[in-house]
Amino acid sequence: MIRIHNALDTATLAYSSTSGAAQQDETINQHAFDQQPDEISPKLDEPGGARPAHSIASGGVADVVNQQPDLKLVVISNRVAPFDPSKPQTGGLAAALEPVVQRSGAVWVGSSDNRGDGTERPLPLVETGAGFVARLDLPAADYPGYYRGFSNSTLWPALHSLPERMSGSDDYDSYQRTNGFIARAVFDVRDRDAFWVHDYHLIPLGANLHDLGIERPTGFFLHTPWPSPDMIERVPNHREQMTSMLKYDLLGFQTNRDLNNFAACLQTHFELESKNGVVTTERGQTRLQKFPIGIDPKQFAEYLAADLSPAEHEKVSSLLQNFEGAKFAIGVDRLDYTKGIDKRVEAFNQVLAAEPPRSISLLQITPSSRADVEQYQKYKDDVETEINRVNNEHGTEKWQPIHYKNDSFSQAALARLYRAAHVGVVTPLRDGMNLVAKEYVATQDPEDPGVLILSKFAGAAEDFNEDEALLVDPNHPEEIAAAFSKATHMPLEERVTRWRSMMDKIESYTIHDWSADFVRELDKSRVTVPANHFHHLGLGWTNEAQMPLYQDHAKALTAYNEIAPMDAALKEAAYADVKSSFEALAAPLMHTQDRLWILPASDSFANFSQRPRGSVKIPRVWSLETLPPDDRRQRR
Repeated sequence: MIRIHNALDTATLAYSSTSGAAQQDETINQHAFDQQPDEISPKLDEPGGARPAHSIASGGVADVVNQQPDLKLVVISNRVAPFDPSKPQTGGLAAALEPVVQRSGAVWVGSSDNRGDGTERPLPLVETGAGFVARLDLPAADYPGYYRGFSNSTLWPALHSLPERMSGSDDYDSYQRTNGFIARAVFDVRDRDAFWVHDYHLIPLGANLHDLGIERPTGFFLHTPWPSPDMIERVPNHREQMTSMLKYDLLGFQTNRDLNNFAACLQTHFELESKNGVVTTERGQTRLQKFPIGIDPKQFAEYLAADLSPAEHEKVSSLLQNFEGAKFAIGVDRLDYTKGIDKRVEAFNQVLAAEPPRSISLLQITPSSRADVEQYQKYKDDVETEINRVNNEHGTEKWQPIHYKNDSFSQAALARLYRAAHVGVVTPLRDGMNLVAKEYVATQDPEDPGVLILSKFAGAAEDFNEDEALLVDPNHPEEIAAAFSKATHMPLEERVTRWRSMMDKIESYTIHDWSADFVRELDKSRVTVPANHFHHLGLGWTNEAQMPLYQDHAKALTAYNEIAPMDAALKEAAYADVKSSFEALAAPLMHTQDRLWILPASDSFANFSQRPRGSVKIPRVWSLETLPPDDRRQRR
């Protein structure tokens, strides 16, 4: 079996030297071969082969990054990190991947803040540490439909199971064309080891890469939830979207619920079964796995100790003065209708009616998000109207129960505010993970920690159980209100017990472990067994992850070769073992894989390499039975 990538002639010539085949990753470009075999030009690839998996040490970020597989990785997302130490990292993706890129030599590709005319140019690589960043000027003609349209007005609400928020936008073509533009841009780095694609903006990208003939291992991580079969059916072209996802070798989800929902969608819409987390299609195998994203708790400890700029120090200090002598809760969310901020404010209104006056306040930090999308503009107006109503009903000239900040804070400033807050409230209607929950826990005082109120529909709720966080249904304000009351009156001993259990989990699986785990699993999709060890299945390198029975065959073949030729009876018995182990190995591969190529056995490799190019047609699959009996034994 082959990771089809380069040229037929190169692979054929390599077989004239056994040692050459062992040293090179000779592969065939399937797309080009399917068009015209005689038009393929030879091209040598870099040496291939898998690295062993490493365990993650308990040291710092560098320890984790350095123990990842030594892959020349390409990371692709809608946005990239600023890579500017003077600017705070704005999300988990930046925190996870900046050190990977800077230390491992990865290339990170994403969109710039500028729009282009659609002209394809060389990938604009900029060095950052040992790695590179490339920011693309996505085509202006398609960007509104790609970003505001299909990505955020159709896919985003559907993935969060909010059909009432879906627009009837007809922007799918723009979404597809933009993904195609990105795929063509990264063709410049097609010879790197693996591709890691992020999030719902780029679902079709893996299929586009394969269509261009890029046959390196590709992985996709979905940061959002994945909905039920009846919900995804509301998405235009949902079958095409899911088919595109199966072009990836590895699909990562935040939670078991999301993974199970995706498997249910495959069963419902395609009658495809997932067996032990593996889905087999004509393309090959796609592995489905859970990778719950984390944070870096050591980094948040450093944030607490870091100096703020004078302006931000004044900003934080003036905020905290409003809560002196009273308890307060904190919510930090993008201004997005999936975050349930309106329901939270309604719940807090119930708390104010039940608690003594001025005994509790809410600090709601909500930077604007997608302000040019109509749904978001309306949601902003609704939230602010509700907050003003609550403040007018319960506040005074000198005191307001809800302090609403519609701007951004650095992570260091947020760490101080988290630490001071008696309650952290994270109540999205749906969320892939929601790292604010983990950030709040990581910044608490171990001697006097606060309490986390958490939506049971956030991915973090799969990490934190009801004995740790106060889990609520975010659609029911009365549940959130009861949790507020319980949190503010919770005894110290219980608070410490709950916090300690959550903190242990955060420290045991950080965001760096998350990225290392995904890269290590993606590495398993790489080619690992040299073709000269297994001539039957092709000219290049075989994929060990898709050949679980290879070791059985290798052992049988070794035993056969160790028997002296004059011992005919033992040799014959050993040959029977070789034959049966080969058939067990080859049968499922030949049935399921679209990447299996075997030279016609009747032609010697030497003779084949002498033929004019294009004079021999190579079938997609040759079984063991096509080999003449004598030739079968000789080839073994």
